[in-house]
Amino acid sequence: MKLYLVCAGDGMPIMWCLAHPKIGEREVLAALLDHNHHLIRAGQVLLADKGFAGKEFKQLTEQLEIDLLRPDRRDETYTNGNLGGVRQWIESVNQTLKGQLDLEDHGGRTPAGVFTRVAQRLLAMAAGIWRNWTTGAINKRSLIAYDH
Repeated sequence: MKLYLVCAGDGMPIMWCLAHPKIGEREVLAALLDHNHHLIRAGQVLLADKGFAGKEFKQLTEQLEIDLLRPDRRDETYTNGNLGGVRQWIESVNQTLKGQLDLEDHGGRTPAGVFTRVAQRLLAMAAGIWRNWTTGAINKRSLIAYDH
């Protein structure tokens, strides 16, 4: 299974799903956005990889009034550039899940077990971020204080 995750800028998980790896990324994210449209506000910015191009996906983001920000493909005119600095946020969230929360070493043996173990890690990260927000910590996604 492959994890698809939509987060706020501080890494707080907003929506997620596990999907078969053979299903295309655009189809999975389109279904995720369509199913959870109540979690999206008009004008929100969605950072994505350059693979999230295409007329159908653009129509969906326009319908939901989302501003899609993704790196330009080679065959497109310059719009956003490569977004290297912003891309670091996405990789940082992935590293928190893989490094501190052992997402890749979850130990689930059945689909229900995998779902449960992934949900536990996402909930742990969300709880840490929430706690850091309420205590006024500078780095909201830092889980160092809870890493015992």
